[in-house]
Amino acid sequence: MSERLSDEARVIPLRPAPARPARPASGPGESEESKEPLWRDLVGEVLRRERRAQDRTLKDVADAARISLPYLSEIERGRKEASSEVLAAAAQALGLGLGDLLSLAHGELTRRTAPHRRSATVPHRSYDGLCLAA
Repeated sequence: MSERLSDEARVIPLRPAPARPARPASGPGESEESKEPLWRDLVGEVLRRERRAQDRTLKDVADAARISLPYLSEIERGRKEASSEVLAAAAQALGLGLGDLLSLAHGELTRRTAPHRRSATVPHRSYDGLCLAA
């Protein structure tokens, strides 16, 4: 019996293909709440909440921050990633410092990513080794 050889060359990669992280499948049981929130969404929600708590309009805050009204609206809706300068200007227009804005966004992130969900995805392993630092 004779073996037929393929017309195609056999390619041997020089280095293995990089492993791709497994993307969780969005199934019918998964909700939007189970996804990791985006930073721009958190910051936008904080800005909108603070603006509304002060009974101020988008136009008022945009004018005070020297940001265009449509751009501020898109930041609040989480559609745009704002620079630190723009975030600082928006926060200052609301009477907040940039640190205050980031702290409020961090609090929202912490609230949304509860420890009971984190423990299910990242198992805690104790470390009994020795660590030396020079």
